[in-house]
This record gives sequence, structure tokens and C-alpha cells, in this order.
Amino acid sequence: MGTGKDRESGHTSETVGPPRDHNISPFKQLYHDAILAALDQVKDEGRYRVFADIARKKGNFPEACHYANGKVSDIKVWCSNDYLCMGQHPVVIEAMHKALDEVGAGSGGTRNISGTTHYHVELEGELASLHHKEAALLFTSGFISNDATISTLAKVMPDIVMFSDAMNHASMIDGIRRGGGKKEIFRHNDMGHLEELLEKYPLEQPKLILFESVYSMDGDFAPIADICDLAERHNALTYMDEVHGVGLYGPHGGGLGERDGVMQRVDIIEGTLAKAFGVMGGYIASSKDLVDVIRSYASGFIFTTSLSPVLVAGILASVRYLKEHGGERAKIQERAGALKKALEDANLPVMVSPSHIVPVLVGDPVRCKEVTDRLLEEYGIYVQPINYPTVPKGTERLRLTPGPHHTDDMIAELVDALNTIWDDFELPRG
Repeated sequence: MGTGKDRESGHTSETVGPPRDHNISPFKQLYHDAILAALDQVKDEGRYRVFADIARKKGNFPEACHYANGKVSDIKVWCSNDYLCMGQHPVVIEAMHKALDEVGAGSGGTRNISGTTHYHVELEGELASLHHKEAALLFTSGFISNDATISTLAKVMPDIVMFSDAMNHASMIDGIRRGGGKKEIFRHNDMGHLEELLEKYPLEQPKLILFESVYSMDGDFAPIADICDLAERHNALTYMDEVHGVGLYGPHGGGLGERDGVMQRVDIIEGTLAKAFGVMGGYIASSKDLVDVIRSYASGFIFTTSLSPVLVAGILASVRYLKEHGGERAKIQERAGALKKALEDANLPVMVSPSHIVPVLVGDPVRCKEVTDRLLEEYGIYVQPINYPTVPKGTERLRLTPGPHHTDDMIAELVDALNTIWDDFELPRG
């Protein structure tokens, strides 16, 4: 006899093996049991993810509607990656309406088979210009752009060694793994450790250093110039993920590389079109030949339908707008500063971050979910809990992303709610 849990009540009962679903054939029970065991594991660890069913209110974001238990309630969103609210901007929406009226909804195929519209060509030129590169290439997401590009580089240069920051995004890690080549992991932002690893290999050994400009969970910056110095000294290429920097930093929104004046020293820049630009997709920008080899070899690019021209038209309008207007960039930094100060004044455990990302440490997956549940259910404030594997175990947190339209009253409302919840749960402060 074994001990099992009733999946509905959570009560313990005596069972012989896993509970059997009598609607499943005995031949398939083995697979069903494995699926249930995997689900039970994430639930037992307190990191089972529940999606919030929301609808943003056009023109009024961060206000949104929340659908739950047959009811609709008004909420305020504090965790959107549409950092500058460009997904709500009239310039972007108008461009998308115009494209829909002129060319219809879909692209009609892969980039090779009828799916390269004039919108795609224009946007790739605009992104190459933004990063001062010869060429750019669009992908359907930032994840795919990292995974496809990195794995393809490993295949066309099978001797290359990948040097990856320990805090790199899962998409970069997956790209390295799929490439199947040699890799070295250096401690986060530790230039001494990176140099130590680089020195193990001769100058003629192909090398690629992979890092992010802005790390999305801690909100810290990479020492881009120092990495470029090491790359030049050790004959390595550099690959920078600007996903959380592009649109947000630099006089034209070129990212942290533009802000720090080192953009042209980085060989490959990868970015997203779903965060600061507010729509969807990803891209790389680099030399014409490197972009061409990815275009020619990357299965993640070749064998997928291209982005809808309606989306691309909106992105194009967003990129062009943010190149010429810095007001949204200035406002989000001011709002992030105001939120950090309010949290610090309340002695809430805001983690030190120089960027627009504001993490608040909880340190326990179950408590983290309970905090966000109460925020949503009792205060109409939506924050998604951030648990393992997105962050290391023991560093579970709230990840707050103030935008240009979060008001002082909204900040005060959020901090007051957190204060009450922190007291009720007796969570650590400071």
C-alpha cells in the first residue's frame, strides 16, 4: 500500500500506486502518471504558475480588466514588459490599422516563400541603422532570435567556444546547448573570471562572449566596454542581448550600448520588439555577412511563417517614434526612481538596481505567490510572482516595472498594500 494525495482536497489517502483515471486506457496510464507526477512536483515546490486572465484598457493602461470566477474586476498592472506603453501609443495603433486596411492580416508564408513584405524590409533597415550595423534580421520572438542565432553560429563554426555569463537568459542557454559545442560559464559580470577562462585558449581558437546589457530580474548592467576590451585582447566575438535595454536607453533608443558609446564595438546585437517597442518579435543586427549566414542556415528562421505585416507596421512606427522622442525614456526612469524611494522609505526589501526594473525580495516561493494573490484579490493590483527557474531558489521576488503612466497615487496605493501584506505575513524588511 502507498500513501497518495487526493488531487482536489489535498487530503492524504491510502492507495495502491498512483490514483487511476478510469477514462484512460491501461496502456496510456503510464504516460498519464508521469504527467501528473511532473505537475505535482512544481506544485509541491510552490512554483506552479497560474496565468492571470486580463484585458488592457486601450488608452488607459496600466488600468486593465481581470477575469476570474465568472466575474470581471478593474485592476492596475505593475508587471508589464510593455515598458514605455508603446503598445497603446496612437502612432503605433494607427500604423497597424493602416497596414491592415492596405495589405490584410497575415504575411502569407515564410520569408523565403512570399512572406517578405516591404514592411519587413523597411524594419530591418531601420533596426540596422538604430544599432549602426550593416544589416538586421527579424525573427518571430526574442527567444527564437537568440536560440536560432547562437545555435547556428556553433554549427557553422564547430570549433567555437561559447563564454556565457552565469545569469544569461534561458534562450541564450538553449542556443548554446543546441549548438552542441564547447562552453565556459563565467561568474556574473566577473571580468577577472572571464579573462581567466579566455586565457585557457589560444588566440586562433574561435570564441564568442555572450552577455546581456540589462539583466531582467536583478535590473543590473553589464560592463560592456570591459567585455569588449577582453574580446579584442583575446580575439573573440561579442554577442549582446539588448532585450531589456533597446528603446529604453541611449539618445535614440539604441540601448545601453548606445548610452555607453560602445555599440559599434559589439559584433552582434540581439533585441526584442515586444518590450520597449510594445508589439512582438525579435531581431539581430550585425555585419551583412553574419546576418546572411544566419538567414541561410538557421532553421528557426527559415521554416517559420514571418511576422504579420500588421505587427511589423506597428513596430516600424514605434522604432521611428522612439528614435526621435526621448520623453517616454525620461519618464520611465523618473517613475522607477520614485517607486524605489517610496519602497525604501517604507523599509520594504527593494533590491538595489540601477535600471528601470524594481525587484522586491520575498525569498520563498509559497509566500511570493500568496503576496501576489492578495495584491490581486484584495487590492486590484496585478504583480506576477517570480520563482525558480526564472530566478535562483531562495531569491523569489516581485518584479515591478513602473511605466510612464503610473501616477504618484498608484505608487502610494501599491506601497500601502505591500506594507499591510508584509506585516500580516511577518515578512523580512530592509
